[in-house]
Amino acid sequence: MEVILREDVEKLGNRGEVVKVAPGFARNFLIPRRIAVQATEANRKIVAQEREAWLRKEAKLKTEAESLAEMLSKITLTSSQRAGEEGHLFGSVTSKDVADLLEKQGYNIDRRKIQMDENIRQTGEHKVPIRLHRDVTAEVTLNVVAEA
Repeated sequence: MEVILREDVEKLGNRGEVVKVAPGFARNFLIPRRIAVQATEANRKIVAQEREAWLRKEAKLKTEAESLAEMLSKITLTSSQRAGEEGHLFGSVTSKDVADLLEKQGYNIDRRKIQMDENIRQTGEHKVPIRLHRDVTAEVTLNVVAEA
């Protein structure tokens, strides 16, 4: 069965593409959740219009994310934590801590956008990537210092 995707679906296709899927997958999953519509001429025109509107909106969001990334890359955050003699932290600095530090600076960033592979457990300077948009990632410098 051929369907037109209304959203990006991982391992299947991108928005606006016509893909061939199993009839049960389309009937039971894609179409009821409004992820896809049946590939008819009328639906092709509607999806093309939706895609154009989405592309305009996406371009606007990307330019906003790029300007925010430029501002964030200039920021240096400082977190003071309890640490041992060799710089090992007794706790760790998590994405929530980074989000709180950013909020104190006036940037409201969701903690799920902060892409830390693992929590920081060592004092020093660290680069923390923040994914603001699908194509835009900013890096914030985080200094972790021992409490006096």
